[in-house]
Amino acid sequence: MARRFAQAVFIVACTAIINFTIVHLAPGDIVDVLAGEAGAADPGYVTALRASFGLDKPLYEQLGRYLWNVAHLHMGYSFRYNMPVLSLILQRLVPTLLLMVASLGAAFLGGIVLGVTASRKMRSLTDNLISVLALLAYATPLFWLGLMLIVVFTLKLNLLPGNGMYTIGASDRPLSHALDVLRHLVLPATTLSLFYMATYTRLMRASMLEVSRVDYIRTAHAKGLSGEHVMYKHVLPNAILPMVTMLGVQVGSLLGGAVVVEVVFGWPGLGRLAFEAVFQRDSNLLLGILLLSSCLVVIVNVVVDLLYTWLDPRIGRN
Repeated sequence: MARRFAQAVFIVACTAIINFTIVHLAPGDIVDVLAGEAGAADPGYVTALRASFGLDKPLYEQLGRYLWNVAHLHMGYSFRYNMPVLSLILQRLVPTLLLMVASLGAAFLGGIVLGVTASRKMRSLTDNLISVLALLAYATPLFWLGLMLIVVFTLKLNLLPGNGMYTIGASDRPLSHALDVLRHLVLPATTLSLFYMATYTRLMRASMLEVSRVDYIRTAHAKGLSGEHVMYKHVLPNAILPMVTMLGVQVGSLLGGAVVVEVVFGWPGLGRLAFEAVFQRDSNLLLGILLLSSCLVVIVNVVVDLLYTWLDPRIGRN
């Protein structure tokens, strides 16, 4: 755990430096946006405004001040939203986590069920149908899929809401509010989960077929154990290990996919906030979101490593 913690701190620090460098080397900043919105600004005012934001300092000095502030859990101030970055991020963190957990959970469980079903009926019509649907879901762009779900289930059938996280002015009772949020969550979570479900389905099918051919599985069959017992007691626990590894790897890409889904569905999460911060040149807010996302990915990967050790005790002995 001490080694993992040291590695995590080092990775987050390196990621923060890379993020800061890329963001500040990009053309334009918050001063350019404010000057453009004002219509016109004399050079003296622009220079004074850039000095007030600390943007006139050398890049290495800005980086040192940024790392010092981050070490003290101070992420700066969002000039666009007129509030501290940390407070703004914490407001949007819960909707993003809700979307990610729902999407990843549905993708993981759906991938296991479909992968096991396809592997048990290899080269059958069911196997071919699952493979075709998985390939189709993998190749479909997220924004197009989200728009089509809105057209079908919101505009045509009027079954599910296609924008926002909850209905404004709805009941304040906890149960009614939770059901309202759940209805708003269905379409964005489905959109985000289908791509990853396709990946997990193909991976689970291949892993099941590979494990079912090893020597100890043939030995279990030779001892007279039933096919169901061998499948769910011996094959499935070992075949699921690559799925757990993939789960940790895909958290980062899931955050990237959440940006598209949150913009399409108007979901008030970190992805939509990052999208707005990029166009508004709110560098403090963007850096805060990137730093929090990096920490989240590192934490999930550490948890996955520990979970992997628990699922396969041989790793802990190495």
